[in-house]
Amino acid sequence: MTTVSLDTSGIKDRASFHSTFAQLIGFPAFYGANMDAWIDCMSSLTDEEPMSTLRLSSGEQLIIEVIAFEDFSRREPGLVEALLSCTAFVNLRYVGRKESTRIALVLL
Repeated sequence: MTTVSLDTSGIKDRASFHSTFAQLIGFPAFYGANMDAWIDCMSSLTDEEPMSTLRLSSGEQLIIEVIAFEDFSRREPGLVEALLSCTAFVNLRYVGRKESTRIALVLL
């Protein structure tokens, strides 16, 4: 299990959401900074050459601690909805590849 903490205090818009994740997970320089690119990068965490510096081994799960979730959900409800729905979509991709779900969000 790998755990990272997502500090939401600096997330003010879509651009800061994507830059925060790019730094946290280590997305590549060519990261498109949109939710389709986010899904692609997060879906590659178990690949031999993931699109991130973070790589999960077989059976490993990524725990994302979402710090100050309540405040974040009040400030940026659209981004919260995108995070939740896209995380679910990424997990469905892993299941579709006969893997276990890989991403768990812990809302703090």
